[in-house]
Amino acid sequence: MHTRKDHDPNCCCRRIRGHGRRMTPPRHAVLDALSERGEHLTAEEVFKKAARHCPNIGLATVYRTLELLTELGMVSKFDTGDDKARYEFADPTGAKGHHHHLVCRACGKIVDYKDFINEETELLRRAEEGLKKKYGFRIDSHVIQFYGLCPKCAR
Repeated sequence: MHTRKDHDPNCCCRRIRGHGRRMTPPRHAVLDALSERGEHLTAEEVFKKAARHCPNIGLATVYRTLELLTELGMVSKFDTGDDKARYEFADPTGAKGHHHHLVCRACGKIVDYKDFINEETELLRRAEEGLKKKYGFRIDSHVIQFYGLCPKCAR
């Protein structure tokens, strides 16, 4: 199991309880499923993994738990254009580092990348300042995904 401090089940349990929520076996199973290898999973994939830890878990419970974890800022939800939301642990500590995604349109592979992130961060900072100045909009997050073909599918 992937056990970075911010993904440690005990740390996650404390955070959930800290928001006045109960830590139930299904929620624990969803956290365990998400923490395996740090993948970008659909709700259905989380359900399949969680069912190994909690056989009575339902798909609706997985969806509700993922929405709760997203609402609490523990999980990031993003769309890769295939009409299936993907989930990954959010990174409140910055340990994983700011990253964006490369998405293969053929096989669905998702790659986290940080190359050129300093240059992108500066460009985005300037864009955010310009948007705030022009529209009065305070931006608190963004998602950048590049779509194309991975090396295997490009052959």
